[in-house]
Amino acid sequence: ILPAAVEVALYRITLEAVTNVVKHARATHCTITLHRNDDNWLILSVEDNGHGLDDQTGRGGLGLISMRERAEEIGGRFYIEPASDGGVKIRAEIPIQTLEVIA
Repeated sequence: ILPAAVEVALYRITLEAVTNVVKHARATHCTITLHRNDDNWLILSVEDNGHGLDDQTGRGGLGLISMRERAEEIGGRFYIEPASDGGVKIRAEIPIQTLEVIA
């Protein structure tokens, strides 16, 4: 079980990322993954096969800014990358050692 603040942040980041895919990407496919890597980070990834970002600086609009802020508020990092099939990949990384995970 994750702390409520982490659950809410990850949920809101996912919601905003999927909303961006639906509204802007013209994608036919979107993949959401959540896993723990070997370095003890919880990784959320939302990847689409759309047309990429209109804003070539990668900053984007308020949605991308709010996703970055949410990740950083809980000690994480946020990345916007080109997806392997031409779309966009949003990635939020949260350090597990800062979380109180109850098994």
